[in-house]
Amino acid sequence: MEHNEIGIKALQEGNFEKAIEAFMKAAEEEPENPVGYINLGNVFASAGDTERAERFFQKAITLDEKAGSAFYGLANLYFSNERYEEAAKLYEKAIRTGLDEADAYFMLAKSLKQSGSAKLALPYMQRAAELAPEDLEIRLAYGILLAEMELFKEADQEFTFILQNDQEHADAHYNMGVLYAVSTDRKDDALHHLERAFTIEPEHTQARYIFDMIKLGDQS
Repeated sequence: MEHNEIGIKALQEGNFEKAIEAFMKAAEEEPENPVGYINLGNVFASAGDTERAERFFQKAITLDEKAGSAFYGLANLYFSNERYEEAAKLYEKAIRTGLDEADAYFMLAKSLKQSGSAKLALPYMQRAAELAPEDLEIRLAYGILLAEMELFKEADQEFTFILQNDQEHADAHYNMGVLYAVSTDRKDDALHHLERAFTIEPEHTQARYIFDMIKLGDQS
């Protein structure tokens, strides 16, 4: 088994020291191969060592300007550190290198949204949903973004899809409840979904708060 394989296996087992040792050996044996540096970046990122992780990802990029995994790993690092604009640029570069994966589009959309560019985020979130139609986390985020853009019919379709696949999805019930409360006169449906949200997840205080506000409005 070669060093990168040993390192990946050790990382999966939670043995960071062994993983680092193996990836270091891989980088030493093939100093012009970006893979060892990308793996080192990932392991240091997992360990919370931002400085070293960044250094190794940057090294991989200098060796191969089309190393999509290096751009993606560095973007994740920046996103975790709330450097959203920088993260967005790197996710975009990762996609341009050929990393045509749902997670890359999803994270690019999230970075743009966090940067205050929700409208720019929408097509990337849509692409993520197209590439991973069964991923309920992506579908939920897409639905929320659609609702924020006041595309209520499309948002309804996303939340409906999630609930068809998981009837106990508290966040989908909550967002469906808010959607009905804001965009339609279907107060009973809004109350139903909000109640389902805090019944499934008792600590969902926001769902209970909006539920109570609608109830109070009906009584006044």
